[in-house]
Amino acid sequence: MENHEDCVFCKIVNGEIPSAKVYEDEFVYAFLDLSQVTKGHTLVIPKTHTKNIYETPAEVAKEFFARVPKIANAIKKTYQPIGMNLLNNNEPPADQSVFHLHMHLIPRYGEGDGYSSNWTVHEKDYTTDDLQKIAAEISNNVAE
Repeated sequence: MENHEDCVFCKIVNGEIPSAKVYEDEFVYAFLDLSQVTKGHTLVIPKTHTKNIYETPAEVAKEFFARVPKIANAIKKTYQPIGMNLLNNNEPPADQSVFHLHMHLIPRYGEGDGYSSNWTVHEKDYTTDDLQKIAAEISNNVAE
């Protein structure tokens, strides 16, 4: 697997930095986030170093995303959360702080459990025509 010497997550995969391992196979490594926003908060990373979703090769993404439900279901079976947030941040404006693709699996236990995903809804700012135009612009740039 491709690793980068200065990447903290690559060092975890290589065993150079300890972690609380949840799951490992030839493609991914999952471990508890040190912050534990909620009990069982797990990070899933591809073993192949890739900076973020923009730079992830299709084959790496396929193997990475294929394992997320397996790990999420293990958390669900273990702690019976009433829900789960999946969070992936890309680039500093989106709060990415470790530049190795990773998915946060954040189990939810109810109001006041320590996690909030508040955002401003702009539903009234966009007409149906606006939404169709935005969809068409993005669609025109989807790579085959």
